[in-house]
Amino acid sequence: MLELNSDPIRQGGIELFAKRFRSGELSSESVTQIYLDRINRLNPKLEAFEHISFEDALRTARAMDLLIRAGTDLGPLMGVPIAIKDVFYINKMPAPKAGSDLELSGILGVNEGEFIQALRKAGCVLLGTTKSVEFCLGITGNSKTRGTPWNPTDLENRRVPGGSSSGSGVATAAGLCAFSIGSDSGGSVRVPAAFNGIFGLKTTFGLWPTDGAFPLDPRVDSIGLLTKSAADAMIAFKAISSIIFGYKYDPKSSGVRLDRLNIGIPSNHFFNDLNSEISSSFTEVNNYLASKGCKFENIYVPEAAERAEYFPVSMPASLISILGKERFLENKHLIDPIIAKRIESGLESKAYDFLSLENRRMKSIYSVTQKFAGFDAWATPTTADFAPLLSDLDDSEKALKLALGMTQNTQPANYLGLCAISLSLPVDGLPIGYQLMGSPNSDFRLLEIAVEFERSIKTYKKDN
Repeated sequence: MLELNSDPIRQGGIELFAKRFRSGELSSESVTQIYLDRINRLNPKLEAFEHISFEDALRTARAMDLLIRAGTDLGPLMGVPIAIKDVFYINKMPAPKAGSDLELSGILGVNEGEFIQALRKAGCVLLGTTKSVEFCLGITGNSKTRGTPWNPTDLENRRVPGGSSSGSGVATAAGLCAFSIGSDSGGSVRVPAAFNGIFGLKTTFGLWPTDGAFPLDPRVDSIGLLTKSAADAMIAFKAISSIIFGYKYDPKSSGVRLDRLNIGIPSNHFFNDLNSEISSSFTEVNNYLASKGCKFENIYVPEAAERAEYFPVSMPASLISILGKERFLENKHLIDPIIAKRIESGLESKAYDFLSLENRRMKSIYSVTQKFAGFDAWATPTTADFAPLLSDLDDSEKALKLALGMTQNTQPANYLGLCAISLSLPVDGLPIGYQLMGSPNSDFRLLEIAVEFERSIKTYKKDN
């Protein structure tokens, strides 16, 4: 059994840790040691980590303890132990594998990107790197090259963890870190969040810099957070953003009240082939929120369906351009056969076809941004079904259907340049993800809404 209650930051979250850390009741070193012990004990089964930085993590934690005692406060993330998806170049850690056995030298460079530097400036303790699907090209989380992390919501039956930020989702859910970093090009943060019963944030495209990270598709890639709660995500988002934007990021809260929110429910695309239990839970929660004054209104978003034509062209072509045709063909035998087949389709892509798709996407981004007028956010289920058994992927036709159901509701936010979150509904059995999407650069407002929804939904669960 996973001892979730022994996770030192699960109860009270980052906010309580920060208070106890500053009062001297907790040290960063002691909490870091607890997480490293949990990783030692649980990771052999869960397989969430690609690399564990034992000595450097403890060294950083001790430094944070000395600094806080000396009166130097780096902010709310100081001393907090975190994990990072293995697609970022990080000093003193092995070069990222991006889920592959392929040699990737020359693609990422040899310097930390601005985002990783921001985490260091915030005082985060870097525990190590977490597993990724090969080249981030896989929504199920299944990896034949580096191993598939075990979804901790079901320790008897091996279920997919969601990808491509599979290790980050599992590490956060299992209490192997306070929170983790992922990347999201089509749902790679939100799907692991939904399947592992945690919170996921996909930031607006371009908000956080992606230099120093393996690029799946630079036109849609964005960095995200996998946290234990919306409240933790809000704290982390504000702290990291303030550093990235030169400590000038100070968004003003307008306050969130359920009876002043107007939430759009896209009436098309997002509800195709939806599991009846997920549909029922989504409706029940919305009915409860409506009883508290939240307004829900149907909206038609035909642009969402365009993602089905765009991503099968853009992602393979992008990977061919990044890896290089010769490197790919010479090393294709080292790549997972299914992923290799997907990448190979990029060799047939024609520039004018892709540019036509991209031009249509730009028009759709403008159109959808206008449709957000009058709405605080749009809501959908995160995925069309529950996390399937890993063995279900052995059937290629079933695997394709399952994968399409995982990206159906998440890819539109990437395609349309939106920010989005997935919060976990408190249901019995396997977790269900509830997705909120916001207009571009409304990340802070979206998180405020998510925090209020999370608080209200917990009350709903207690009452029922």
